[in-house]
Amino acid sequence: MRCSLARSVTSLLLLECLVSSASFGQQASEQTRPRRAQPEWVQPQTASSPLSLPNTAVVTGPEPKIRVALNTDTRTAVISTTGKLMNASAGTTLVALDSSRVRVEARLLSPLPSTVAESLYRVTVGGLETRQEAEEIEQQIQKITGEAAHEVQDETTKTWGVVIDRKRSVEEAEELRAVLETLGIDAIVSDVSTNTQTTETLTKKSSPPPVKDSAVRLTSRAGFPSREVVTSSASTGRLFSSSAPVVFASDDESDAPVRYNDKPFRGRIEVFANLHGTLTVVNELGLEDYVRGVVANELSPGGYPALEALKAQAVAARTYALKNRGQFMAQGFDILPTTRSQVYRGLTSENPLSNRAVDETRGVIATYNGEPINALYTSTCGGRTEDSENIFNEAIPYLRGHECAAEGLAALAGFTIKTARISELREDGNVAFARDVSVLAVNGFPLLPSRITDSWFSSAANVDEVRNWLLITGQLSKQSLPPVADDVNQPGPFATALTLAVFGESRASTLLSNADVAYLLAVRDADKIATANRSDVALLLRDGYLSAYPDATLRPTEPLTRGRIVHAIARLLETRELLQLQKGNTRPTVDGQLILRSSRGKDQTFTVRYDVFLFRQLGANPYPVNTVSIVGGEPVLFHVTNGQVDYLEVKPAPNGAAADRFSPFSNWSKEMSVSQVQSRLARAAAGVGSIVDLRVLSRGSSRRVTDLEIVGSNGTAHVRGGHIRSALGLREQLFVIDRRFDYDGRLTGFIFTGRGWGHGVGMCQVGAYGLAKQGFNFEQILKTYYSGIEITRLY
Repeated sequence: MRCSLARSVTSLLLLECLVSSASFGQQASEQTRPRRAQPEWVQPQTASSPLSLPNTAVVTGPEPKIRVALNTDTRTAVISTTGKLMNASAGTTLVALDSSRVRVEARLLSPLPSTVAESLYRVTVGGLETRQEAEEIEQQIQKITGEAAHEVQDETTKTWGVVIDRKRSVEEAEELRAVLETLGIDAIVSDVSTNTQTTETLTKKSSPPPVKDSAVRLTSRAGFPSREVVTSSASTGRLFSSSAPVVFASDDESDAPVRYNDKPFRGRIEVFANLHGTLTVVNELGLEDYVRGVVANELSPGGYPALEALKAQAVAARTYALKNRGQFMAQGFDILPTTRSQVYRGLTSENPLSNRAVDETRGVIATYNGEPINALYTSTCGGRTEDSENIFNEAIPYLRGHECAAEGLAALAGFTIKTARISELREDGNVAFARDVSVLAVNGFPLLPSRITDSWFSSAANVDEVRNWLLITGQLSKQSLPPVADDVNQPGPFATALTLAVFGESRASTLLSNADVAYLLAVRDADKIATANRSDVALLLRDGYLSAYPDATLRPTEPLTRGRIVHAIARLLETRELLQLQKGNTRPTVDGQLILRSSRGKDQTFTVRYDVFLFRQLGANPYPVNTVSIVGGEPVLFHVTNGQVDYLEVKPAPNGAAADRFSPFSNWSKEMSVSQVQSRLARAAAGVGSIVDLRVLSRGSSRRVTDLEIVGSNGTAHVRGGHIRSALGLREQLFVIDRRFDYDGRLTGFIFTGRGWGHGVGMCQVGAYGLAKQGFNFEQILKTYYSGIEITRLY
């Protein structure tokens, strides 16, 4: 039975008192040391202040401490500060050291007992097509992680891989695998003793529930008799040694924080010897300071500068840390600084905007039935999140699948541009003409209709109309138009007059021979076209500016319709880039304005006329519409007159309208050869022989693959749940599969086309940004992704 919130908080407060008696307190600094500049484009927010959160239960209590393992396997650690370095190993009293920079090492006292021997694991990257690809991965690993590695070839599958040389514990191996995953490198963990992959690669925010806090909680791992920690400085040599943990702090944490390997951290640094004979380095600090070092790394304030989204991230990070505190208690710390827990990079990674989000949600967490939730979150959900049991095999009531968008029509309500101009078209053939007449109208062509109708397009153009249109065409082309005949509205004379208005000469007669003209004029009534006009008609037919009637005739003696003449003029001028049309890529519309993304870092905002010519691409063609939704990312073509947009043509955004559309991983595709798939599924497909096919047998509520059947020459096997993504090395398991075959019909590879990045459960981080841009506050964002939760302030 779940205890009430009051009981939970009472236990928490008691636990904190016990912790305080065994550990060293720390006053959190309110100052920041931002590394990045304030983003230029920050959406104004209107949410309530943190002192008046709606529907928030408030419980007074102390701020918890959190212990983050900065390193769990190092031979040496350099601890320093620009101020005065303090040591508290001998008791609760801080004692100043003679040096502000010390080196900490582990020294062997006695051999390790055999009972503590543990299995060792190795991290490898497999399924690479060429040796060159393996060498590139090897260099990337060595450059970024500092780990020595070498390439190898799988003789069975003829694919290449990279092996990271150093063996390590399973926790350390999984931590390295998670780091590589953030770099886009798919790796596996293998037990060196058994040469098998681990049964479960731990993914971001997917760790098992932590052990419940007991009445007394150890704040550090006890020292091991076989090792002691030796501290020395360059100036004075050895300072002291201790078989217990050694704690370092600064006398001025605000302006001169303590540093580990020259990287500053809030709070204190604790160093102790571990079971492997190496050092574990722990950063102990207040929960709020920890969250400051998480938010800027989990949701970039530079890439996604929306305060309410960052506040939602702060609450999720705080709640996750509180729920999972003590997860690694047996190893002397609470949590890891990697994607296996949450990405934490200390003081230098903080940002003013994300720190503001932390400050404005101080002490606020998400609860369900009075307890902190396991606030899982995923980078990009691909438009829909998934039920937890379909990924992690456990049904959790607040981790239900949701659409990554506002509900119903509200999803697009704030992104609408409207026009008062009315279109009354019913004929398919006039759709293209509607666009043509609109672009000519905004470029100064006279006598065009205020209302677009089928009858206007299908009516014969009179001579005066055509003369006026050709006169404007000549002006745009900077050509002098000679007098035109009274039959200029007929195909032949019109073709000659149009080429003169655009080019200043009949270039067709120069570039086309008589044979060319006869060849191009393949209409049934070509003999009725006057000799003087034949080459011009042939040129316009060839290039698509004129077209034949359905019966393959041109009807040379009949007047052309307005639609056909307008189409020829508009397309020729646009091809010659003589119409003042501009291209752009949009930001989400605000208050009916057109906002364009600028390559120079500053967005452009345009007012849209109330009677704008408005077009939306549907399929292959743009159609006149009364309203259009611009959610951001749409390619547009537009015309501006006197500072206002009077023509706007919109193509749909390639990433759709889901709130996570701003992510570069909203849509992706990955192709793998059969041998690559065979290598990646080696463990899951053991014994099935050569892979013949992959079949999706079931999907979850979000359409993620939950049961993948591997069909082999000797049998079948299955990969289920969250193992699918890691087994295949894909960004997500919201995907479909296409197959490639050779000329003999043999399967050669698979194409995985999918959406999203991550496990897909809980809050979508980029989706939170999208909802914030739409006006959601952080509470609304959290309740969009976590079902039935409450927002609670603990302190």
